Amino acid sequence: MKSLILAEKPSVGKEIARVLGCKQQHKHYYEGNQYVVTWALGHLVTLAEPEEYADKYKTWKLEDLPILPSYMKLKVMKETSHQFRAISELSKRADLGELIIATDAGREGELVARWIMEMVRWKKPFKRLWISSQTDQAIRSGFAQLKEGSNYNPLYESAACRAQADWLIGLNVTRALTSKYNAQLSAGRVQTPTLSMLVDREKSIRSFTPEPYWNVRLDLGGFHALWRSVAGDTRILNEEQGVSIRNKVIDKNGEVSSVQIKEKLEPHPLAYDLTELQRDANRKYGFSAKHTSNVLQKLYERHKLVTYPRTDSRYLTTDMVPTFQYRLKGMSVGPYSSLIRSLPKGKLPISKRVIDDSKVTDHHAIIPTEEPLLLSQLDSDEKKLYDLIARRFISLFYPPYRFDEVQLIIEVAEEAFHAKGHVVKEQGWKAVYSMQKGVAEIEDDVQAESLPVLKKGDKVSIKKVDLQKRLTEPPSQFNEAELLGGMEKHNLGTPATRADIIEKLLQTETIERRGNRLHPTAKGMQLIGLVASELRTPEMTAKWELELESIAHGKGNSKKFLNDIRDQTKSLVDEIAGSKVNYKPHNLTGSKCPECGEFLVERKGKKGKMLVCNNRECTYRRAAENQFINKRCPQCHKKMELRTGKAGKYVHCRPCNVIEMLDGEQRKARANKHQERRLLDKYKAKEETTNSLGDALMAAIKQQDHD
Repeated sequence: MKSLILAEKPSVGKEIARVLGCKQQHKHYYEGNQYVVTWALGHLVTLAEPEEYADKYKTWKLEDLPILPSYMKLKVMKETSHQFRAISELSKRADLGELIIATDAGREGELVARWIMEMVRWKKPFKRLWISSQTDQAIRSGFAQLKEGSNYNPLYESAACRAQADWLIGLNVTRALTSKYNAQLSAGRVQTPTLSMLVDREKSIRSFTPEPYWNVRLDLGGFHALWRSVAGDTRILNEEQGVSIRNKVIDKNGEVSSVQIKEKLEPHPLAYDLTELQRDANRKYGFSAKHTSNVLQKLYERHKLVTYPRTDSRYLTTDMVPTFQYRLKGMSVGPYSSLIRSLPKGKLPISKRVIDDSKVTDHHAIIPTEEPLLLSQLDSDEKKLYDLIARRFISLFYPPYRFDEVQLIIEVAEEAFHAKGHVVKEQGWKAVYSMQKGVAEIEDDVQAESLPVLKKGDKVSIKKVDLQKRLTEPPSQFNEAELLGGMEKHNLGTPATRADIIEKLLQTETIERRGNRLHPTAKGMQLIGLVASELRTPEMTAKWELELESIAHGKGNSKKFLNDIRDQTKSLVDEIAGSKVNYKPHNLTGSKCPECGEFLVERKGKKGKMLVCNNRECTYRRAAENQFINKRCPQCHKKMELRTGKAGKYVHCRPCNVIEMLDGEQRKARANKHQERRLLDKYKAKEETTNSLGDALMAAIKQQDHD
């Protein structure tokens, strides 16, 4: 009997087939002496839509809500049904005695496989391949240590509960909002509290009133000191006091009244989990969370250079320790070879703070694999992301960063001025990042800088005294790194889902990117006011996520969880139905629909802005009016319209039907019959023409008359 292996993607199926020697290639699977390897295409099966429960749900009506099926139906996704049919046919083969689930080793991967198994009615035994990297060695070891499939029943239960909860709350609340306010409004158990974080920050910024304060700063020739009150505050709240302190110390000399030196150790940071990697990639390279996930998946799946990406752990396990030398050897090229050569020979110095079996559940932290590193095969973004992972891993074997923190108090005319500095004693792990000794901002506006060697009682001369006026500043909008940190703090979503939540908010136009910051739109600001307060706050969603985690570990009660979700759904829908809050579409235009008379709203589409009828029952839509720019048509010399197409932005002259790409390439659009007739009439009346188009048209007319 052979085993049927179900991978999540064709590329992974192909690699597994190669490693296991399955050389017979078919359209939907590979076959060998022991195994048949097939694959999903992500999700092949999903939860059924409301209209598949009853025809009345084809129309969105508030009175039909909430929709709370007692049993959640599954359906095959139409766009990938061909692959499902192939798996279904394979499952009926008499020579296949067991199934090996080889989808991604996580909650979502388990759901992909189990729903397929349910739809094909798989009744034979099944096992689980659980690996943390895609190297040949990892695949072989994984197949040599297959797990019992039933061991992962709690993980599947948790995944199914998560999907059903999102369906129940997201679908019902979205339908309720859309029906109530006749607008496309989307809400969900994770996306709404995430949006609420951004809206709350925006409200804080808008309501913020800047207040002035002053600092008195001494220039001491090579370093600086800042006035500080007895209470430790550097801010002076009225100018008169600042002027008084400045005048008091001008033309005076200072004396060192206190020197404090503390040796400090800063241990290396922990290895990356997905969220921390996304945050660092955003801070350093401006990568969106979604882009980081996509690039990381390529490093894991295509290049096999890193371990499983969608992990929430920053720790490693004891049994991995013997593999560290091989991992370092595989990556010892290019900029990493000298860093690895600097490590002690023989046994690696491994910190116990990163080896903790109790803090690793499904997957350990993201680290390099033993696969030989070929930098030339990586594109620019892949190199950048790999570099973050590689340096973080190498730094785990370096000693702590050691430095002396020096604090000086300098008295001038009985006023105390503070200076703070660092004296580096050992770069330690920071050498991996080639970090410079130097200035780093310290709290209370005092900066750490290089200080001269001074002792108590030493005199210092003051070069200059500055009274600096400043204004308190509002908090800034979140960048993705900060938003991911907030989502993690409040337990909103999982490392695997947070990037998609941010993208969903962008796609529904409730938030937008401006530079590297995320801003709520007018639609998003209004939407938060339309949903129940309990859905806006992260506490409820965080509680659900903890319950889902408990279910995944076999400790929670899935039936109770879903019953609570159903009760919550009914409450949320009732609150929307009874709400007296008004909603005004932020993108409503002054143009009316020619078919039903409703006002048109402006929406962003793949090909630019569209005008869409605000009536959900009406299907009218058209391109928004294009912007005229100060670029002239080479034929009629009128201003041309800026438009966007598949090839990018271009300008178009409608009367002449001339297209010019913004890179300067000119194209002649194909004129329709009406335009041809109009041009013929235009130039037939002229006795002379002065351009090539006119000459060509006159020649065509003369030939036409001759015929």
